[in-house]
Amino acid sequence: MQIFRGLHHPGIAQACAVTIGNFDGVHRGHQAMLALLNNEARHRGVPSCVLTFEPHPRDFFASVHRKPELAPARIATLRDKLTELAGCGVDQCVILKFDARLSSQAPEAFIDDVLVGGLGAKYVLVGDDFRFGAKRAGDYAMLDSAGSRLGFDVARMNSYEVHGLRVSSSAVREALARGDMAGAARLLGRPYSISGHVVHGRKLGRDLGFKTLNLRFQHWKPAASGIFAVRVHGLDGKPLEGVANLGVRPSLDPRDVNGGRVLLETHCLQWPAHLNEEGGYGKIIRVELLHKLHDELRYDGLDALKAGIARDCDAARAFFASTHAETRRQTTRDRI
Repeated sequence: MQIFRGLHHPGIAQACAVTIGNFDGVHRGHQAMLALLNNEARHRGVPSCVLTFEPHPRDFFASVHRKPELAPARIATLRDKLTELAGCGVDQCVILKFDARLSSQAPEAFIDDVLVGGLGAKYVLVGDDFRFGAKRAGDYAMLDSAGSRLGFDVARMNSYEVHGLRVSSSAVREALARGDMAGAARLLGRPYSISGHVVHGRKLGRDLGFKTLNLRFQHWKPAASGIFAVRVHGLDGKPLEGVANLGVRPSLDPRDVNGGRVLLETHCLQWPAHLNEEGGYGKIIRVELLHKLHDELRYDGLDALKAGIARDCDAARAFFASTHAETRRQTTRDRI
């Protein structure tokens, strides 16, 4: 998948089939939409294109109005969103900076300048609640009318449901907020995960006897937080079981080297020998958050923190033991 920031790149296709949205999480509803988009693109002989925005428009307005509570919890990092879009077979993704200029653009100008002039849209697919342009004045009827006039087809996809529940980014956020990782996985079509480069931290974990692989979650408001049983991919071998903390580490000084930023700190229950003390830094890993153990806790001192981490490791081992036992039972039933 080719990725472009902005419209002014010579590599952007001169014509395309495009869908528009934030695609936070790339859940099963998004996946169904992208499958339809790719099919329509093939019929027309043009590449498929996702037009998305960074920051999230609600992040922008929350900042403008100085109301951080209006910002949505972020499901995925930009890296993970782009990885999932590529996995869905999208040919190109165009990322527009959502700023004052774009937020004030009239819907008619968005159609003319972005869809027609910038992307050469031949087919535009949107969701059933799609709105666009300044003050969300543009809707499906306006887009359909413009398509008839300017020579592109417009289609609208209805909501996608799983077990009677409408699949949406909001539904995924709600599942993650209440720690329902199995529910989130059903909506996403895969376990919830976060990926990134392993970065240096305070290195406190190794002093406590629990070395960690640290990923920075760039957004200040992740949809999930707490302590989790996890599975780690990307360490030059089979996936590894572990326990992870996603959050701001309330037991530590917020003025430490991480500056109070959100981190995903993962301890592998069996530390890979080939990594030694420094081997993880710079690697790109993916951490699947499979089961929430509890919310972040504040500990009184490092001894209490060390004991708490040990309890979390025991709880994670118990989770994986029960999971393996259930898998063995299922395999036995399948053989019978």
